Parts: sequence; C-alpha cells; structure tokens
Amino acid sequence: MTPTMLPSSQQARDVAYQLHAYTNARSHQRAGPLIIERGEGPYVFDTAGKRYLDAMAGLWSAGLGFSEKRLIEAAHRQMQILPFYHTFASRSNGPSITLAEKLVKMSPVPMSKVFFTNSGSEANDTVLKLIAYRSNAAGQPQRKKVISRLRGYHGVTIGAASLTGFSDNHRSFDLPLPNIMHTGSPHFYKDSRAGESEEAFATRRAEELESLIQREGADTIAAFFGEPVMGAGGVIVPPPTYWDKIQRVLKTHSILLVADEVICGFGRTGKMFGCETYNIAPDVIVVSKQLTSSYFPLSAIIMNDYMFEPIADESNKVGLLAHGFTGGGHPVGAAVALENLKLIEERGLIANVGRIGAYMQERLRTLVDHPLVGEVRGVGLIAAIELVLDKKRKVAATTPGDVGSIASRLLHERGIIVRNVDDALSICPPLIVNKDQIDELIDGITGMLHDLKATVVNCREPH
Repeated sequence: MTPTMLPSSQQARDVAYQLHAYTNARSHQRAGPLIIERGEGPYVFDTAGKRYLDAMAGLWSAGLGFSEKRLIEAAHRQMQILPFYHTFASRSNGPSITLAEKLVKMSPVPMSKVFFTNSGSEANDTVLKLIAYRSNAAGQPQRKKVISRLRGYHGVTIGAASLTGFSDNHRSFDLPLPNIMHTGSPHFYKDSRAGESEEAFATRRAEELESLIQREGADTIAAFFGEPVMGAGGVIVPPPTYWDKIQRVLKTHSILLVADEVICGFGRTGKMFGCETYNIAPDVIVVSKQLTSSYFPLSAIIMNDYMFEPIADESNKVGLLAHGFTGGGHPVGAAVALENLKLIEERGLIANVGRIGAYMQERLRTLVDHPLVGEVRGVGLIAAIELVLDKKRKVAATTPGDVGSIASRLLHERGIIVRNVDDALSICPPLIVNKDQIDELIDGITGMLHDLKATVVNCREPH
C-alpha cells in the first residue's frame, strides 16, 4: 500500500476488500485504485477533482456519456411502476416486450426473436448453449464444434472466454473448452506476408477457414463467431473483401454465423450495426454495452427463424427451454435501453459518428509519420494506434505491452483515458463527442508521443 494511502480512505478500503477485473492483484495492493467519482458528458472526474476525457467511453460502452438525465429519469419512472420482474415460465413485462420488438424490427437483416441476458459474456455463453440445443433438435448431435478467431474477444464466462482468442483468457483457467477452435485474425498490418495485397490476404484467411472446416469435418461445425470490427483485440478492421469471402465459406457448409456486436452495435462504426458497415448477414446478433449506454446491465441475443425454429421444437419435445437469468428482460434495463435508442435516433448520433468519426480518423492518420507509430486504423468512432520502436520490423519492446503501458500512463497524466492492448492504444469515445473534444484528444496524443519518444529510449527491442 502506498504511503499516501490513508488507512480509512476509499483507496485503502478498496485494496482491503475488492478483487478487480483485468488487474494484477498484487500490483493493485501496492498502488491502489483510481476512483472515479462523477461524470459529465464525455468526461469523468476522480476523487481529487481531476478531469479526464474518457476516450474509451468507459469500456467501449457509454455511448451517451456519463450524465444523460433522460436515461436516469427512464430508470426512475420504471422503478416506480415495476422495479423488477422475470421472464421465466411465460412471465413478461411491457418494456421487455417493446424492446424485443424494437430490436427485431431495427435489425439489419430479417430476425425473429430476442433472448435477454445481462452482459455480452452471458449472451455469448447462452448462444453456445443454444447452438448445441439446436444441433440436437436438428438431429445433428455431432455438430457441436464452433470456430472463433485469434484476437477475437467474446467475453470472460467459461464458454465466452473459450471463444475469446487470447492466451491470457485461457491460461490458468484450464481453457478453452473442447470443440472451440480458432482461425487467424483479419489484421493485415500484423499478419500479412511480404508483398501480399489486402485482397490476397483476405483470400488466404478464407482458405485457412475452409481448410480448418475440411480437417475437422464440415458436418461437425455448428457456428462461426466474429465481431464486425474486433474491438478489445486492438480495433482490428477487416480488409474490404474479408467478410464477403468468409461468409461464402460458411454458407457453402451451412454453418451458422454469429455476429458479436457488443462493441460495434448502435452506431460505433457509423451505421446502426457493424453488420451494415461490412454487409454481414448473420443468423444471430449479440448486443450489449451501448444498448443502454451501460447505465444498466443488459444484453440481448437477436436470432432469425433458422436459429429459432429448431430450438422452439426442442423445447416442445423436452417440455421447456431450461435456461435463463434472474435479470434477463429486466423491466428497468429494458426501459433504459428504449430511451437510449430513442435518444440515438432523436439526436442523429449515427450521423454524428459519420461526421465526427471521419474527422477523428483524418486527424489520427496525421500521426502515422511519427517514428513511434506503426499503424493507425479504425472506422467511425473507434480506432487504434499501433506503437512500435522499429517501423520496418513492426515491433515494439521485448515484452509486449511495455510501450503501450507507458503511453497509456502518459496520456492519463494529461487527463485522457485510453486502453492499451499490448502496444496498441485503443480509442472509443462516447458517440456524443464534438470536434473540440476530438481536437483535445488528438492534441493530447500528439504531446504524449513527444514525451514517449524520450521515455522509451531504454526499452529493449526484440531481436
């Protein structure tokens, strides 16, 4: 515990009583937490009163910022009417019905039903269970294998973490589960071969998927999970023809496509859904985060009839669909989501993402000539800056994340919150940001790069 951490302070009490997500528990005991006290638009303030531009919208999620009164009022109104009810055993409530209808009707491709959960992780775990249930219903009990991608992120519950393509999410947890496999990521900058075009790279990734399916047996593969743009993996934007080629392979073998829109959904890429940006036609869409701007835990699985009908038949055969969550379809969460979607539409925030996102991408790309910047990538209001010590070899320090961690700390000192994924700085500001706030962000990054150049001289490059 640091000497400045008084025994009765919030910091000391946090260290004493709380285990944190995505945190080194021993380091946390020494350094203590940053405690955020309040929010105002795209800004948050710590207990010392320091203001930060949260260029991560919390966790890719607070689309309307941190002080939207209409979402608070929506929650308050619903709390007064019906503060809780469940959706087990044919029970329902008005807000969940209206939200399910809204999500089906606004989906980018024809959909049929919605199943509510509380987080993206729970939703993806549920989809895995429903896929197995559906395969049994279809008389294909062997068809249980699922393909995800390296650097894909689908959550941290036991099944979702297995889908997630990071070793940190697997090691010491005894994961991944059997029957979950990973194919290559669509990151052209890092994974392409010398002289390979984006078109050729996309073709190779589709051929690798085809080879994996053939090796495992097409009749054993049930589904493919993918984010339109990989978010937590470092904002990996697919090459232009990548999704077309991947979808052709899946369609050839009648493999379900699950689009994880937990980060991309509700405007992040400049369209309501990332599927619209990349012409993806999934059988299942998973949404969360910006669905309520994270003012209330809520997620949803939106599925088409091809997915739903066998599940419905099986529930009739066995007597019920024995799966659900106490908070699934929570009336307060649904009411907040409905107001959130209304505000996105009323305030033209998708168009704002188009305008401000283009401006952000343009300004970010002026940094690509900096000696420590290997790549700038992104779409709409989501982006990443890949930091390197050697531009030609596309590498940073010997230990991945060393340079990114320093950069993140330097930005924090300047009052800007980003998230480094290894040595990529991820940027995902609230949908409500304006041009001046983007200028504040880019100017802060520019200053940070100047400071970083002096700081990393002692970092060792890998040999």
